[in-house]
Amino acid sequence: MDQVILSHVSKQFTTKLLGTVTAVNDFNLSIKEGECFSFLGPSGCGKTTTLRMIAGFEDLTEGSIELCGRPVSVKGEGLYVAPEKRDLGMVFQAFAVWPHMNIFENVALPLRVRKVSGNELNQRVKKALAYCSLGGMEKMFPGSLSGGQQQRIALARAIVTNPKVMLLDEPLSNLDPQLRESMRFEIKKLQREFNFTIVFVTHDQSEAMALSDRMLVMDMGNIIQIDTPANLYNKPINRFVHKFLGKSTFTHVILQEGKAYARGDFENALPVELPPRGEREMVLATRPNQVDLNRTDGYPSTILKRIFLINYTEYHVRVGDQEIQVQTPHRNEFSVGEKCFLRFPGAMWYPLEDDSAEVERNRRQLV
Repeated sequence: MDQVILSHVSKQFTTKLLGTVTAVNDFNLSIKEGECFSFLGPSGCGKTTTLRMIAGFEDLTEGSIELCGRPVSVKGEGLYVAPEKRDLGMVFQAFAVWPHMNIFENVALPLRVRKVSGNELNQRVKKALAYCSLGGMEKMFPGSLSGGQQQRIALARAIVTNPKVMLLDEPLSNLDPQLRESMRFEIKKLQREFNFTIVFVTHDQSEAMALSDRMLVMDMGNIIQIDTPANLYNKPINRFVHKFLGKSTFTHVILQEGKAYARGDFENALPVELPPRGEREMVLATRPNQVDLNRTDGYPSTILKRIFLINYTEYHVRVGDQEIQVQTPHRNEFSVGEKCFLRFPGAMWYPLEDDSAEVERNRRQLV
């Protein structure tokens, strides 16, 4: 069953500085029951605006939204259901805990709004606190707790109403890296326990890949690609998705007489399979950790720079008139100035990107 359905949803903002900007453009999306679905994209792409429309904090310019089989926003019919009546759990980047209330009262608040009281309220709050590792801390106040514990209060408050859909907007970005990683497991554990659907907004690729069953990559208000984390990483539909999901190397290539030459070097053809159909000038895309750096076979080059990092060694090498990054295990050791060879298994081909696209992305961050 589809629990979240967006049909032809659009949202426009008008500002004095930038005029009218389409933040979300003709969005069509279905999210299944029990699925963890992430919205991923750069600042200004429209992902948080979409989440706010699902939550009811933003009205639609066009289109409709259904939650759990019930229309909650239909612009053409003037239908709008208030956020508190959409039966959603919500956790945001700011912990949004009430400093003057103890932990118990923070978590109990949404139940009190729903007129739940007495023994049922006590049992549901204690259950939520136990699942979020806050048992026995009911009388403590948020100001005496760590950031991770405060975020657990927000999670407990979100699950105490037994929502079918949980909205998470950058919920881990204010935590340190180690705590952020542990909280990912906490969220997945809660999802398995309560069987709610998660709609998760983040700009952190590794976070989205660790949590998601499926992901959506957005750019400038448009859906670019929807797929599993593995397929998005290994089969990006365009250069933008390739670049956004992990490190990428892009080499400007000239296709000539059945061979591929790096721009600036027409003597040494690149050892790559040519695209079935392509323009004369294209971009060869690879992951730095997939480039084969060796001493015997491939495109001849020279080590320009060597950087020792925790999990790998990064080398900068020359390909035509361009410099690209290569990541290899520490045991594959080269010295600066040493001759080397490059092979590009799994390389992908994309057309040259119009520079105006990046200008528009930067403009949208001001909205």
